[in-house]
Amino acid sequence: MEEKITVSIIKADVGGWPGHALVHPELMSVARKELEKVKGKLLIDYHVANCGDDLELIMTHRRGTDDEEVHRLAWETFETATKKAEELKLYGAGQDLLSDAFSGNIKGMGPGVAELEFIERRGEPIVAFLMDKTEPGAFNLPIFKMFGDPFNTIGLVIDPSAHAGFRFEVWDIYEHKRVFMDCPEEMYSLLALIGAKSRYVIKRIFPKPGGSLPDNEAVAAISTEKLYEIAGDYVGKDDPVALVRAQSGLPALGEVLEPFSFPHLVSGWMRGSHNGPIMPVAQRNAVCTRFDGPPRVVALGFQIANGRLVGPVDLFDDPGFDNARSLAKDAADYMRRHGPFEPHRLPLSEMEYTTMPKVLGKLKNRFKSVK
Repeated sequence: MEEKITVSIIKADVGGWPGHALVHPELMSVARKELEKVKGKLLIDYHVANCGDDLELIMTHRRGTDDEEVHRLAWETFETATKKAEELKLYGAGQDLLSDAFSGNIKGMGPGVAELEFIERRGEPIVAFLMDKTEPGAFNLPIFKMFGDPFNTIGLVIDPSAHAGFRFEVWDIYEHKRVFMDCPEEMYSLLALIGAKSRYVIKRIFPKPGGSLPDNEAVAAISTEKLYEIAGDYVGKDDPVALVRAQSGLPALGEVLEPFSFPHLVSGWMRGSHNGPIMPVAQRNAVCTRFDGPPRVVALGFQIANGRLVGPVDLFDDPGFDNARSLAKDAADYMRRHGPFEPHRLPLSEMEYTTMPKVLGKLKNRFKSVK
């Protein structure tokens, strides 16, 4: 039986340069040196990237998802990068490392994780999406459009191998439960959940049984770690990542990218407390400066060849997305003019783990009953 490949993205904010804008080049260099030590041993291949102030480790190996040694490697790489960040006095050094020591699995310790394990097809394109200044639910709309919306993905209509649709794994990140829903059969119920993106988050996509692809191999995965739940306080936004396989029974590459031609509103931005447009940008433009934003998304495309990462191609470095960027700038202007008012500022129910409760707490005793 052919051995499976695992692709893992593990990311963390271990220090911003300056403020929350970018990852310093020396942190990128530290990460490359650490991963290079185990290339050809623990890892088959790797690529180090960033989106805004998040350090992203993209790795291939044959050890499956949730592997202790791969996760330990990522954790120790982030620890080493944190030391360099402290040396450079970078902002928020080590802020996503919410535990004192590695404990067998990086999940629940702060860093975000998205992993796929699969048997390589004859041609295996995969896209790594990296977001900054937003939350996991920011992927709900684009992932739904890729795998559930025929107005986005014409393959759902005309490709026999995709016509049956896909199975969505949705997590309730408040109750720590999950549900599997088939699309298109349960589309309306699915949308009832994932439209509430702060609570119900798409975690994985699977082919449905009977199709041309194994139904036990996920074809898309999204990080769903919520930093405030781990820390019990606001320590930064979650800045999710995702992996999406493409072609041959799956959405074509262009169908995977098309949802980002619309810069939909997401939660995060300044102090994790505002709604704003997600702007698709080239890697070099993933620098969050305007009001610490607006939120950004980068798409790095690879072909997988026996575990080797052939690439990346900077997929949003394309004038075809210029209109999306222009619309995002207009939407940013419109939202910013609301200042501290909703809907630019998040509703109070979503401000619980920001610094807002400390402000409101000082006013609590000043309220008197109205007769």
